[in-house]
Amino acid sequence: MSESRPPLPPFTEETAIKKVRAAEDGWNSRDPQRVSLAYTPDSLWRNRAEFLQGRPAIVAFLARKWTRELDYRLIKELWAFTGNRIAVRFAYEWRDDSGHWYRSYGNENWEFDENGLMARRFASINDLPIAEADRKFHWDQSGPRPADHPSLSDLGL
Repeated sequence: MSESRPPLPPFTEETAIKKVRAAEDGWNSRDPQRVSLAYTPDSLWRNRAEFLQGRPAIVAFLARKWTRELDYRLIKELWAFTGNRIAVRFAYEWRDDSGHWYRSYGNENWEFDENGLMARRFASINDLPIAEADRKFHWDQSGPRPADHPSLSDLGL
């Protein structure tokens, strides 16, 4: 029996939104192993200028990322979808070990296999230094973004 990660393609607007929220919730767990299970075993990634292939590389990348990006909180928003592809825009806030805060903005293009696992992920990301007082993402880090927390569009981002 092969792995399955509903919702499955082809996506509707409703299922694409669910897929985006599931990805956001997974990444906000900051659990590299858990997050890696949403991707095919041989998934191809481009993240900024890094190129990765496979779950072990994804786990190593995410472990390194969340060691460096502290107090990480992410919001994703559906941009477009068709068939087995979804495009999202996102922003996340984090601080470095010196206490400097950043908001990172980006876009991702995703392609899924027939079982709903992400086979390809292409991410472009830019970092903006912000003052701690300018943070907009406030929720308990022990769980996902609350349903009533504003979206990127609601926040004007």
